[in-house]
Amino acid sequence: MTEIRIEDLPELFSCIAKIFVEKKDELCAMDANMGDGDLGLTMSKGYSAMPDIIRENTVENNIGKTLFKAGMKMASVVPSTMGTLTASGIMEAGKSLNEKDKIQAADLAVFFESFAAGIKKRGKCEVGDRTIYDALFPAGKEAKKVSDGSILEVAMAALQGAEAGVEATKDMLPKFGKAAVFASKAKGVADQGAVAGYLMVKGVYLFLESKSE
Repeated sequence: MTEIRIEDLPELFSCIAKIFVEKKDELCAMDANMGDGDLGLTMSKGYSAMPDIIRENTVENNIGKTLFKAGMKMASVVPSTMGTLTASGIMEAGKSLNEKDKIQAADLAVFFESFAAGIKKRGKCEVGDRTIYDALFPAGKEAKKVSDGSILEVAMAALQGAEAGVEATKDMLPKFGKAAVFASKAKGVADQGAVAGYLMVKGVYLFLESKSE
């Protein structure tokens, strides 16, 4: 597979959703230690809804506008902090890909970069704040470095960047929400939001890998 077409989007998000369904309990357990304990539910519900949302909101020949509209709908499905951040990431990616009728290698790098930018804008967060942004910013950064390669290479670079970002959160202290109250528990433990960001990138990679076999 060298590109993601509009008609591929439902299957792409189904692949992402499958990971979050599988990791739901694990993410909830991580979140219960530092927050509300519902992260796994939010992510699995939100991404599981996306395939149908996309089918109902497809804009012909415009993958960016399709993503933007789907992101807006997703926000209402999971109206929580993480749901809003995730939807904002999808919407920002959609804006950056407006008028595109497909996602090629360089576009996928833009998708990851813009996803991270949307989260930063909405969450007012920076690298080092121990959030989902700490996984998605390096994902976009690493993806951009190989944006002249294949689409699978871009996804692999993003995945490696996200994985390194998750690892780095083990040395960070949380600054936002309930997690900040339990900051003493954070040392040596990966941020659950960053893990969620990594899993999203992994879903994209696994989808593309399955199409390359």
